[in-house]
Amino acid sequence: MTSYALGLDYGSDSVRALLVDTQSGKEVATNVVYYPRWKQGLYCQPANDQFRQHPLDYIESLQAVVQGLWQVAPVGAAEQVIGISFDTTGSTPVAVDENGLALALNAEFAENPNAMFVLWKDHTAIKEAQEFTAAAEKADENYLKYEGGIYSSEWFWAKALHVLRQDEAVRAAAYTWVEHCDWMSALITGTTHPKDFRASRCAAGHKQMWHESWGGYPPNTFFTSVDPVLDGIRDRLPAQTYTADQVCGKLTAEWAEKLALPVGTVVTFSAFDCHMGAVGANVKPGVLTKVMGTSTCDIAIASAQDIGDKCIKGICGQVDGSVMPGMIGLEAGQSAFGDLYAWFRNLINWPLKNIETSDVLTAEQKTQLAQELEDKTLFKLGEEAAKLPIGSTGITALDWVNGRRTPDADQTVAMAITGLKMGSQAPQIYRSLVEATAFGARAIIERFKAEGVDISSVVTIGGISKKSDFVMQTCADVWSCPIDVLESEQSCALGAAIFASVAAGVYPSVSAAQEVMASPVCKTYQPNAENAALYENLYKQYQALAAYVDGGQA
Repeated sequence: MTSYALGLDYGSDSVRALLVDTQSGKEVATNVVYYPRWKQGLYCQPANDQFRQHPLDYIESLQAVVQGLWQVAPVGAAEQVIGISFDTTGSTPVAVDENGLALALNAEFAENPNAMFVLWKDHTAIKEAQEFTAAAEKADENYLKYEGGIYSSEWFWAKALHVLRQDEAVRAAAYTWVEHCDWMSALITGTTHPKDFRASRCAAGHKQMWHESWGGYPPNTFFTSVDPVLDGIRDRLPAQTYTADQVCGKLTAEWAEKLALPVGTVVTFSAFDCHMGAVGANVKPGVLTKVMGTSTCDIAIASAQDIGDKCIKGICGQVDGSVMPGMIGLEAGQSAFGDLYAWFRNLINWPLKNIETSDVLTAEQKTQLAQELEDKTLFKLGEEAAKLPIGSTGITALDWVNGRRTPDADQTVAMAITGLKMGSQAPQIYRSLVEATAFGARAIIERFKAEGVDISSVVTIGGISKKSDFVMQTCADVWSCPIDVLESEQSCALGAAIFASVAAGVYPSVSAAQEVMASPVCKTYQPNAENAALYENLYKQYQALAAYVDGGQA
């Protein structure tokens, strides 16, 4: 009998639904819906690093994307869905009241950004992150040793503290905080109330300082040593956490009606997008899975025996079961990858949208023309940049336009570019930016290797890996290792569907489900030895510039 698993992938701009045949692994149907408020730029202040998303965007988009899925799926497919799983960006937390209601769903806070989800890319909590790092270094137990040793402004506790300090009304109403991925599972299973709420291993371990060795979260005294405003919050969080192959609950009658799905459909515990994407990519030891989008998230796994008691420095955490049950999940990444390219595209295309022209064209025609030119910009830049000999531009750039995620998190650092001359045109500069992102990724790979983690090849997922041969070949040459590109366009949602099939009992384990459902490889980029040798010197220049910007050396 045919059965389907439903994977729901909440990205920065949209939610994607993927329906997968559990028996064949075929991706049967997909649909995407963009968050309406986010699309309008509401509640965000990019100049101040503030990026907030309204919970209604998540709720309304969930209904729209699933209902739209049934318009393209086989007739009767909805009745054959046996499991649902979510992945989301993270860390993206929100304050909830004593009944578990996200504060922005309360009329009093409906337009208050501080009562909304604080998106992963929100960097307003740099100061708070630094305070957590300092507190951990002073404590008898360093509660960041399994999170790379440095707390990030992209993570749960820093964001919560920043909002609580900034907004007295939110502080008074907030009972606790929850992560977006956990909130989605709780929402459709009717378990948002704090007494019923349960948390995922992935989010808690990588972003919230949860670890079994100290019985869950650090003690309350650790948090109050940072700021008394945090008093009691850790005690309102569930002490136990669960891997994504386990059942969080069953679909409620209310949500079954909204989604046109069977009441009681199994819902798993959720995880972050990159972790589930790695599962969809058939993650295994020795292979780094790189999710390449606006930013990157890099995932590796290793056995507990291989890791031993080692605490890997400067990454985004090592967590038992955060990716594959029974394996240690290792996370790293870059705060900007595609975002760096988009920044440059927007920079050089600024006149298209901001300078008034003659009335030969209508306003609608002008907008359409500007959009067409913008859409072609990066493709044309890549085409021309690829023609330039390696090292010919004389330009060196850093990829830190949105701070640095790893190695060694620091959101205060900024991008830099050197070597610009009168002959430095857009393709030359673009090439330096592509090289910068490749160099930033290499720094992560080298950190893993230096810490004893085997990385012999890379698997990439995400839009960039499918769109640009120039970017991918540059990466292969800079990293001096082969890169496999996955066939699936929806690897994160596919990973979620794999977990849903296991939780529903179709497969006995994640690895068994992967044998049938994981995505095959569609293309492999091999490093060019001659190019790799040329990049060695350019990488040293990147490192020198990074050291100067990071340390301010003269």
